[in-house]
Amino acid sequence: MTGLRYVYAVCRPFGTPLQAQLAGVAGDPPRLLTHHGLVAVVSHVPEADFAEEPLRAHLEDLDWLTAVARAHQGVIDALTTVTTPLPLRLGTVFRDDSGVRTMMEAREEGFLRTLERLDGRIEWGVKVFVEAERAPDTAAAPPPRRPASGRDYLRQRRLQTKSHDDLWQRAEAFSTRLHETLSGCAEDSRLHAPQNPTLSGASGRNVLNAAYLVPRSESEKFVETVERTRDGEPGIRVELTGPWAAYSFAGEESATGEGT
Repeated sequence: MTGLRYVYAVCRPFGTPLQAQLAGVAGDPPRLLTHHGLVAVVSHVPEADFAEEPLRAHLEDLDWLTAVARAHQGVIDALTTVTTPLPLRLGTVFRDDSGVRTMMEAREEGFLRTLERLDGRIEWGVKVFVEAERAPDTAAAPPPRRPASGRDYLRQRRLQTKSHDDLWQRAEAFSTRLHETLSGCAEDSRLHAPQNPTLSGASGRNVLNAAYLVPRSESEKFVETVERTRDGEPGIRVELTGPWAAYSFAGEESATGEGT
């Protein structure tokens, strides 16, 4: 099959085969391209969509981008079950196999160093959200009565503001304690910026958005630690995601650009 080479990840050689029916970006099954002590996971993609100019245009198309991201993540997830992949940036494309090998050779030392650090480890994501509408002092309360005067209205507003501020302070304190606990169960951690609810679609306001690097052998213990916190604070929601490839800990080695 002709076309450009789409690169999902770099990893060390592994013996377990990928899923037989695994489809990559543009529907082409991923294959392994070996160079020295590294393996690039690649598939063919059409030049009409993935050459520099059409790719730049497609990146403005949310539906197209979502489909590519889903296929890309599907390959990374499949790799994570059999090895420790170093994911490359979405849309990493090269002209041919030779271009992929040239990239691996140029960055071989950095790839091997990062893979050594990440070997046998996976990433878990933990988010904490404030859900004021679920707070116990508002969820079961009757509808507020109509204020009898301007002073009554201001008093109601002060009470509402205080309730919101108290919940927010509890959420921040809870998140600080949780992050300290989970960091003690992980080899490394990263604090990301809170998610914008308009973009993420998640309900509530995001207080903690963190990633944790955990040995596979310790993952069950880590998950149990998170699960014990889920119902600990009314009005506060804890979300656990993963296991993922270690995106947050790959550093510069994951940021390979388009190379056609």
